[in-house]
Amino acid sequence: MRRRSTAHAVPGLVILALLVAHPAAAASFRCGKAKLPDEKAICADRRLNDLDVELAVRLDVIKHLVPMGTRGALMDDQQAWLAARHQCGADHNCLTRRYADRLEEINGALQRVYGKGPF
Repeated sequence: MRRRSTAHAVPGLVILALLVAHPAAAASFRCGKAKLPDEKAICADRRLNDLDVELAVRLDVIKHLVPMGTRGALMDDQQAWLAARHQCGADHNCLTRRYADRLEEINGALQRVYGKGPF
């Protein structure tokens, strides 16, 4: 009877353990430098992490599609939103609502830009 080697399975298990231990490694900011309660909550929760990444990607897209003046207003709105997000602290429900509201705003702005197409 031949024994199966587990040497190949170990690296896969180590990688899986690292992914599970750090579920929010893809946040739009460095989780290793997270200091505020909202940032720590985002890094610790996969759903909040995913919302953060989605918002960052959509914001990056729209920044490239709008004129310079609109871009400045968009970034001012983002700074105000970040201040409001910080007020949530580690409250997951509050953070989820903040992300949902901001994504709705960004998606609406994207739809207005797309409506002016073609590109």
